Amino acid sequence: MTINMDISVVIPLYNEAESLPELTAWIQRVMDDYRFSYEIILIDDGSTDGSWGVIEELKSLNAKITGVKFRRNYGKSAALNVGFAAAQGDVVITMDADLQDSPDEIPELYRRVVREDFDLVSGWKKQRHDPPSKTIPTKLFNSVTRGMSGIHNLHDFNCGLKAYKKDVVKNIEVYGEMHRYIPVIAKWAGFRRIDEQVVQHYPRKYGVTKFGPGRFIKGFLDLLSIFFVGKFGKRPMHFFGTMGVLSFVAGFIIAVWLIAEKLISIANQSPYRNVTDQPLFFLALIAIIIGTQLFLTGFIAELVSRNSADRNNYQIEKVI
Repeated sequence: MTINMDISVVIPLYNEAESLPELTAWIQRVMDDYRFSYEIILIDDGSTDGSWGVIEELKSLNAKITGVKFRRNYGKSAALNVGFAAAQGDVVITMDADLQDSPDEIPELYRRVVREDFDLVSGWKKQRHDPPSKTIPTKLFNSVTRGMSGIHNLHDFNCGLKAYKKDVVKNIEVYGEMHRYIPVIAKWAGFRRIDEQVVQHYPRKYGVTKFGPGRFIKGFLDLLSIFFVGKFGKRPMHFFGTMGVLSFVAGFIIAVWLIAEKLISIANQSPYRNVTDQPLFFLALIAIIIGTQLFLTGFIAELVSRNSADRNNYQIEKVI
């Protein structure tokens, strides 16, 4: 049955019990003021502070709240992916649960998606309330991501406050640490009408951040994965095969040249070195072996890409 709904608000959370009542009341107030039909989807990513009990209580007070509880902590990307699958609204809004994102931004985000026909509008926290240890690496990653993705009009790829057309969230897959690069994933999926909106950023009111410095390394590796999968995911042989052929041909030419040089020296009765006594021969041999392996990797990757398994299979304990 098709449900006509204006907005789905998807909120991944981990140990945010204190902020949830205030956040959901704030969202409800905004939705009622603008007379939006809506739902709030709270994904508890294995919290240990009683967040699920708070969600159950909030659900009893507001039937428009849906709760999903993971059996363990999978990460923000997993929570978003499950939330996207459950969302029914024409526009899907994502935001963090720590009250640093303002629900008052939702009406303008909704308007820009519906009236200006953007596929995705990403928030830009132009004035941030984070320490330099977080803001400086974030600026670096945003700069690298702009250069690699070609999305030059976004300043803050990792902002949790974003608005999407429903078609976008139903046609992308988020896993690993790739929630940071959803605009890149959307672009590779063919959704190119992407813009940003300056949004208010509030200081954290409760608790502490759940993200450590290791997220930057994981984020960079996931950016490389997105770039590779987006460019070569459907044709891995074009990457591995090309590298393999170049390496094999280079090694083969060097080996043939060394052998020919020895044969010419023998024919001219000139001094010569055995081919196997020359370091260049072993470099050529390594190049040939690596080239063969790369080519076989490309062939296997082609077979895997045609029979890829579902990578987003999470253990959900409860849904209310």
